[in-house]
Amino acid sequence: MHDVSLRDVTARGVRMRVFEAGAGEPIVLVHGYLQSRLSWDAVGAELARTFRVVAPDLPGFGDSERPPPERYRYGFDAFAESVVDLAAALDLGRIVLAGYGLGASVALTLAAEHPHLVSRLVLVSPAIYPAREPLLSHLAAAPMIGGLVLKQAYGRAIFDRHLRAHAYGGARHDPHAIAHYAAFNSPAARQAAHATLLATRDARPLVARVPRVAAPTLVVAGRTDPAAPVAAGRRLARELARGSLEVVEHGRAPHEDDPSGTASAIAGFLRRR
Repeated sequence: MHDVSLRDVTARGVRMRVFEAGAGEPIVLVHGYLQSRLSWDAVGAELARTFRVVAPDLPGFGDSERPPPERYRYGFDAFAESVVDLAAALDLGRIVLAGYGLGASVALTLAAEHPHLVSRLVLVSPAIYPAREPLLSHLAAAPMIGGLVLKQAYGRAIFDRHLRAHAYGGARHDPHAIAHYAAFNSPAARQAAHATLLATRDARPLVARVPRVAAPTLVVAGRTDPAAPVAAGRRLARELARGSLEVVEHGRAPHEDDPSGTASAIAGFLRRR
């Protein structure tokens, strides 16, 4: 890669750590819950041969600032507006926007609310429609005890088990597990994670926004993904105004299980006019 940089940008009054590489049309990569920009490393390296890759840590995650919920309203809208500010700060103009998991929900929100900013949209393993949530997430969101579960009971072993089961579908180990847990394992980060969980449990606002997305959109679904099954991806592609579906032979994290294949699918979609 060339023109690689790592810097901080202020968006919505919050410091965000941002990775950049490559040159050309800008593509912004948004990570999933309890993860960071690192989850896009391999795909970003592939795409940076042709595109200007921008991969931020969302507020509260990775190496970005972790403001208290009183100062930053964690959730789909706040994250989307932070990415809008980031794009303006970096003078990106119109962007290609790609997101995984939670990042896909953020990307869809941004595309619906700011259609003039998004030229094309890529949603990897999007969990847009309501589904059964993991037990630990259900407990963490419970009144009274919820905060204690996420802020105190989530040790390293439970954290890893959650990522393997719900970020990777049990098929693999997170190559960035140590970095992700280190970023999560502080009072401020755990508070941000808990606030995000509470704010993003209700998927109805996402479903309502689907018809408002005008950009051509690629939905990437893993064939064995238990959280965002192919049937849900097919439904999403059908309900989007300009949606298409790519089914890959992987589970929950195709962008990490098969980065070359995922990058190739994205690049092929972007070459289509």
